[in-house]
Amino acid sequence: MTALTRLLISLKEMLITGGPVLLLAVGLVWMAYVMLDPNPPRRMVLATGTGQGAYAEFGNRYQRALERHGIEVVLKPTQGSLDNLQLLRSGEVDAAFVQGGSDEVQLGEETSDDTLLSLGSLFREPVWVFYRDDMAKAKLGRETLDSLSQMAGWRLNVGQDGSGVTNLMRRLLDANGLDTSTMPLARLATTPAVVALLAGEIDAMAMVSAPESPIVRMLLVTPGVRLLDFAQAEAYARRVPQVTPVGLPRGVVDLAQDLPAQDVRLVAATAMLVVRKDTHPALQQLLVQAARKVHGEPNWFQHKGEFPKGVGGDFPLSAEAQRFYSSGEPMLQRHVSFWMANLVDRMWVVLVSIIAVLIPLSRVVPPLYNFRIRSRIFRWYGSLREIEQHLTDGTRDADGLLAELDRIDEHVERLPVPLSYADELYSLRSHIAMVRQRLGTVQERAPPLSASDPT
Repeated sequence: MTALTRLLISLKEMLITGGPVLLLAVGLVWMAYVMLDPNPPRRMVLATGTGQGAYAEFGNRYQRALERHGIEVVLKPTQGSLDNLQLLRSGEVDAAFVQGGSDEVQLGEETSDDTLLSLGSLFREPVWVFYRDDMAKAKLGRETLDSLSQMAGWRLNVGQDGSGVTNLMRRLLDANGLDTSTMPLARLATTPAVVALLAGEIDAMAMVSAPESPIVRMLLVTPGVRLLDFAQAEAYARRVPQVTPVGLPRGVVDLAQDLPAQDVRLVAATAMLVVRKDTHPALQQLLVQAARKVHGEPNWFQHKGEFPKGVGGDFPLSAEAQRFYSSGEPMLQRHVSFWMANLVDRMWVVLVSIIAVLIPLSRVVPPLYNFRIRSRIFRWYGSLREIEQHLTDGTRDADGLLAELDRIDEHVERLPVPLSYADELYSLRSHIAMVRQRLGTVQERAPPLSASDPT
């Protein structure tokens, strides 16, 4: 028997002996994997906003960030925050950008919702109120405004149905004592509103967006269009809790042309990234990591690293987001792929528990293996004992016993035994030889058959 054959025999015996424990381990791991579902789906849907808005631009960045981890992000354009919240609650999207304060009914009564979670505050969204300077000159005798109250009777666009700007603008107008029910408010989408503003069909338009919005940047440099300076920004923040005062520094839009020509005071809401509670935890972790890369850079209204923040806003902060803001990116993910790091991160507690159960069971395997191999050898000692007993009692003739012994020797010679048990095998064969010698001695002492004996 070759060394390779003996090695294969050893492996086979170990597999047969430890097979039940191995199957139990595999079964427990599989059950844990199915129950925990550690790996996220390869596809998710992210609700953004209007095509030319900042949400759409940020959606493209998230798409590229998650694509590096093998996650396909499908971007769903919407009318705005209210539309996004409706899609989240209906389960049509996994995550969405939501403007702070937009999850309220028309009368301002707060709604409660335990199906949504926040991944943190992402960036400030200033309230941009652009107006035609010729309209201001015609109404007020000057080209600049410094208060919303001066827009009484103006044709003001406050955003389309489904956008968060509508409710926010109603609060700001109400804070100025303006009756929104009697104002000629337009409800156009952003792009049609820009066209109408430039054509003189409306006098002013309001939008809530990050400065990354192409429309915002375009209107800031458009001749004949001015940006409202919220001179009472601090007072607005006290009266309307959904906004905070921010400033647009002089020259930040275009230093060469000194745009704007002076500091502009604004008020801003805070954008959030909101997910459903059943959105996979690993997807939540990836989204928060992407948020730090996408929103961590400085812009007109924030310093580097100021956002994202672990502030839930209108919704409870996700446990995955809390863990990220407190300890950062998982350490293992810095050295291995996301998928491997995520699998270990979400399975290690269960794996440790399974190992704790299997360790006592594994201690049974070596004794069982030893017993299995030795029993294969020792069972032939029973047959040898029977042959010796028949020889002693004289109940069977020596020739028959010798034939039986030859049969045993033939089986033992082909007995597959690992090399580590060869000494016990050779011990058995030496005992067979001893019994054979004794039988030979008995045959020699037996009297020869006489001529009258039957043949």
